[in-house]
Amino acid sequence: MKLDLKRQKMYVAGEWVEREQVLEVRNPEDDDLIAVVPRASRNDMADAIELAKKGAKESAALPVYKRMEMLNKAADYVATHKEAFARTIAKEGSKTIKEARKEAGRCVETLRLSAEEARRVTGETIPFDQSQGGVGRFGYYERVPLGIIGAITPFNDPLNLVAHKVGPAIAAGNAIVVKPATATPLSALFLAQAFDYAELPKGILSVITGVGSEVGEVLMTHPDVRMISFTGGMEAGLKIANQAGLKKKSMELGSNSPVIVLDDASLEEAVPACVSGAFWAAGQNCIGVQRIYVDQTIYGSFKELFVAEAKAYRLGSKLDESTDMGPLINEKEAKRVAFVVEDAVRSGATMLTGGNRDGAYYEPTVLENVPDDCYLGREEVFGPVVLLYPYSNLDEAVEKANQTEYGLQAGLFTKDLQRAFTLIKELHVGGVMINDSTDFRIDAMPFGGTKQSGIGREGVKFSINEMTEEKVVCFKLA
Repeated sequence: MKLDLKRQKMYVAGEWVEREQVLEVRNPEDDDLIAVVPRASRNDMADAIELAKKGAKESAALPVYKRMEMLNKAADYVATHKEAFARTIAKEGSKTIKEARKEAGRCVETLRLSAEEARRVTGETIPFDQSQGGVGRFGYYERVPLGIIGAITPFNDPLNLVAHKVGPAIAAGNAIVVKPATATPLSALFLAQAFDYAELPKGILSVITGVGSEVGEVLMTHPDVRMISFTGGMEAGLKIANQAGLKKKSMELGSNSPVIVLDDASLEEAVPACVSGAFWAAGQNCIGVQRIYVDQTIYGSFKELFVAEAKAYRLGSKLDESTDMGPLINEKEAKRVAFVVEDAVRSGATMLTGGNRDGAYYEPTVLENVPDDCYLGREEVFGPVVLLYPYSNLDEAVEKANQTEYGLQAGLFTKDLQRAFTLIKELHVGGVMINDSTDFRIDAMPFGGTKQSGIGREGVKFSINEMTEEKVVCFKLA
């Protein structure tokens, strides 16, 4: 199977299959048809889950060294074909080729981390004689795989976020059925090729391409699927939580990420970090910078530098090495972003730069005086839009940073260690980045949020914990 062919197959329990009904995959840059993929039916998904039942047994029985070998071999495949993976990411999604290469490189790291963490799926002994009734007993607990994991992945990181679900699932001894984003299924299919090359036993992995309202519902509600790992929007997450029933859930549901720039911050560091954090992948980044609170004594300087860098951002073709930012995932999304920006301006916000749309492209946009109660102040924009606010009181800045219903990551810029530690305690988020923007992440760290930003934690080691459960073993000695 080659990813440069127009007609693709989907990966069902180790077999490549076609379907008569197809979905088009188009380049958002020019609406060019890249490929067609099978439009799986509800029965296709049910069949994949049935096959995964056998795959789960085989996966659980695999020796750890075999899991490690296959994960490393898949990583080798991605590394060898890194440029092809990057071009696939760039063509089907929003990332520039430079951004896509970084994602492909991170995928290699995610798979290698999964191989390494497979050796650390361990338990520990339990001193049963700590209880009077436990005298004469010896035992331990071990971590065992859940069985079948259902994964639903988004368009904005179409390769590495799939790897973040597949790698830990295999390391833990599970089977996994992936439903990739309808707009960007090719990267997930390409990753399935890597596991095919690694000779992963049939049944352990399926990548089912289709419409979420059709096949996704089967995956969510099927009683044999023991866990749903979902990355996407809050509304979809709430629907999954209501429909999935009594099964484990891991959900990363987005954010409206704040940055606080203190009066002693280095603007030479803070400005470029926040610009990159706001406009990476056309702002379609769950941990992208959206709100920046700047001490009023340096607000004017920060604003001048920030707006100048935003204006210098180069929009263009994603495969052009000089392009800084590509289009949004489709024109509908660009129109949505334009609408919420226009709504903010009507509510009293001041446009400092940007605000123009051309098809799926939307300019890097910077606003100030945005009311806290308008959509942009409360919700996730998921586009290249950032809001600037001066503050005169640090407690007020922290209060405003915490005022949304999200809490994924926050950023701080300061040289004052004491104030940094104080703010770390006061910010209600899953991660605080000091002298970095909110979009910093490595694949080994626990990643997730508070409030409506999600449930559970990703990051390879932590995903493995989510995808296993404790089994207690106790011997009553003669």
